[in-house]
Amino acid sequence: MESSWKDTEAAAFSDDLLKLRVYTSRLLGHEEDLVLHGGGNTSVKIREKNIFGEEQDILYVKGSGWDLGTIEEAGFAPVKLATLLRLAELKELSDIDMVKNQRMAMTNPSAPNPSVETILHGLIPYTFVDHTHADAVVTITNTPSGEDRIKEIYGPNMMIIPYVMPGFILARTIYLMTQGVNWDDLDGMILMNHGVFTFDHDAKTSYEKMISIVDRAEKYLEGKNLGAPKNSDALPADPMGLARIRQSVSHSFGKPVLADQNTASEAIAFSNLENVAKLTSLGPLTPDHIIRTKRVPAVFASDTPQEVIAAYEKDYQRYFDALNDGETRLDPAPRWGIWPGHGAMAFGPTLKHTGIIKDITRHTMQAIYRSEKMEKWQALPEKDLFEVEYWSLEQAKLKKAGAGKPMDGRIALVTGAAGGIGKACVDHLVEAGAVVAALDINPAITDTFASSSVIGIVCDVTDGAQLKGAVETTVLRFGGLDMVIANAGIFPKSAHIAEMDEGNWDRSLSINVTSQQRLMTYCIPYLELGFDPAIVIIGSKNVPAPGPGAGAYSVAKAGLTQLARVAAMELGSKGIRVNTIHPNAVYDTAIWTDEVLQQRADHYGLTVQEYKTNNVLKQEVTSHDVASLAVQMLGPLFAKITGAQVPIDGGNDRVI
Repeated sequence: MESSWKDTEAAAFSDDLLKLRVYTSRLLGHEEDLVLHGGGNTSVKIREKNIFGEEQDILYVKGSGWDLGTIEEAGFAPVKLATLLRLAELKELSDIDMVKNQRMAMTNPSAPNPSVETILHGLIPYTFVDHTHADAVVTITNTPSGEDRIKEIYGPNMMIIPYVMPGFILARTIYLMTQGVNWDDLDGMILMNHGVFTFDHDAKTSYEKMISIVDRAEKYLEGKNLGAPKNSDALPADPMGLARIRQSVSHSFGKPVLADQNTASEAIAFSNLENVAKLTSLGPLTPDHIIRTKRVPAVFASDTPQEVIAAYEKDYQRYFDALNDGETRLDPAPRWGIWPGHGAMAFGPTLKHTGIIKDITRHTMQAIYRSEKMEKWQALPEKDLFEVEYWSLEQAKLKKAGAGKPMDGRIALVTGAAGGIGKACVDHLVEAGAVVAALDINPAITDTFASSSVIGIVCDVTDGAQLKGAVETTVLRFGGLDMVIANAGIFPKSAHIAEMDEGNWDRSLSINVTSQQRLMTYCIPYLELGFDPAIVIIGSKNVPAPGPGAGAYSVAKAGLTQLARVAAMELGSKGIRVNTIHPNAVYDTAIWTDEVLQQRADHYGLTVQEYKTNNVLKQEVTSHDVASLAVQMLGPLFAKITGAQVPIDGGNDRVI
């Protein structure tokens, strides 16, 4: 590990300690091997005048919920140092009282809650204090002879702290251990199974002490020639197997979750280790991770994920029963899994959640392998892990996360998604929290949506192989399939039956009906494993009220509607709902250019606005109106409705 400090950059902050603190915090936060997703914390002590002109020492410490990699000045909580030093002298202090008294000592009531390590930062008598969960250091400490190895690497000037619970207990422990200690003799502190502290009156020195300590640990590991697992032989992709796993995990959660696979060669190789179940049954890299990953993953070594989850839940209940002291049990669902031959999986309600878990477990797998090859992987005892998992302060973080969005964890597929109704459907699904596969024949679909919750897939829906591949790609990316909006279609050139072009007729039937049947065929096996599965068919006003010259379109849409009715009857017993929307006069689509609208309005002797609102309610119907209804049909409002046909046309007198 090398220093990223640049004198030219730091010079801009030389007269502002807090800005300098932000700079070095971000340097630490940008190193994944030091901190991940909110881990670690930093502080700076600044002498300031209060409103009465009195000078006081203020500790600016990282606030709860902020990430070192992106932290700003507003992310630091200002706390009176004198109060923190008095709190450290107390023999006992509950978590609630610690948080309350730290907050009462803040000089800015709108700042975030101070870190749980705030008292410890206050105790360390230096201007700058840095704390990370460096992988290399924790990898070494998580072995039976970890303490001896740390002494061997760093010598007598590194203070070694046995693992104790973070927060006040840790601060009190270090307070007692440092009585009479000359801090200037220390190069830093290593907390067993936890991380590293460095400190100095100079920001650069404190930061580079951290880099040096971690670099020495990395070089120590490199000298052991530990390497990485080598058997990266991957089994063929198995979308159906993944969907079954995701279904079982979702049931354990009691709500839908995504299953985000890590199929990198390192993950595949780790999953192929003969003793992978035993290795991963011991605990996480650091206790700080348990709120994200739980204590252990589920290992899907059999073809029956339901049995794996049942065994996982039983073991979690054992763990809880053995250690709980009046706590309310959390859900027993795993947050990550190992699938031999397929790599690892992260489970969560959003891609942000799964991304965090994926990152943490990628580092965890590497640390487990290196510790085991060096000596033996040894995580903390269950009791210590339970204390952190059920720590009131960590539970408070979970409660702050809120209820989420209504479609969090649900997976949708939309055809004809590059524009018009299809694009609007994708936008509304994402807004509701879903992840979406957006299919379209237009190559621009791959760049149509900026959201990471959408994958754009180029697909000709009349090509069965492409369509099947797109469905499987969706499942492999997100873990399954819950919702389908069949929107792809064309409006062929108007022609009377006697003058019908065979090609237009055949093309209309192929795209508007046959492709939809194939779409259902490929999706149904995955929908059967989905969470509250539903299909919405985008039909047309032409089904109940056809017009002359639109035979190719009207017949195809009528056939599609009949297909939806049959599907509703066939799939109802499987819990899959199928409903149809019949839009009319939706003019904010690509086929309705300003020129065409003007021509049609002139034909009827109307203005363009009158033409757009030529319905009973005198209301314009937009793509987003149709999309809003489609998303409602996929949700709980239509939970007991299937086989329905709902017009959205502002009231068409011919339909009425």
